[in-house]
Amino acid sequence: MVAIIDYGAGNISSVKYALDRLGVEAVLTHDKEVILQADKVIFPGVGEAASAMKQLEKYDLVDFIPQLKQDFLGICLGMQLMCAYSEEGDTTGLGIFPVHVKRFQTDLKVPQIGWNTIENLQTGLFKDVPEKSYAYFVHSYYVPINPFSIAETSYDVVFSSAIRKENFYATQFHPEKSGDIGERILENFLRNV
Repeated sequence: MVAIIDYGAGNISSVKYALDRLGVEAVLTHDKEVILQADKVIFPGVGEAASAMKQLEKYDLVDFIPQLKQDFLGICLGMQLMCAYSEEGDTTGLGIFPVHVKRFQTDLKVPQIGWNTIENLQTGLFKDVPEKSYAYFVHSYYVPINPFSIAETSYDVVFSSAIRKENFYATQFHPEKSGDIGERILENFLRNV
């Protein structure tokens, strides 16, 4: 069973539909006991960092999430919240990754919305995913390249499009909206990591 952490952030139902298409049983929950029973955990998110952290506090998940031992996948805002700090709303994150999330300072359109390539792909999360595959992004903030980077993307600056530390994986792009490539990445998370 896969637990999708439901803490009131957007894109949760689209992740559930993506897993349904893969024939995977998933539950939307913020119940700690249910999360502990799951084989895999997905932490999606669309929204604003400070208010999302308040929701996690409300459900008593801030100290709980970093202790999880199963394979864990953060998506978009979920990835940013897994970091130590975000410039968005001057927000302290979950601290799984000792990295600061930054706002794009660029003449390019912000937020970055649409398809962009993912490169320098590492780990089983990207098994059978070709270099420079296209994935779907929607974000104004980014995780800089750091020792935990397992994929990168360029949007005026080169940033981490995926990171990993032990059992914790995260993608800045939305695999659930990234067509066949995104489906492959979700399948890899479920079966190959």
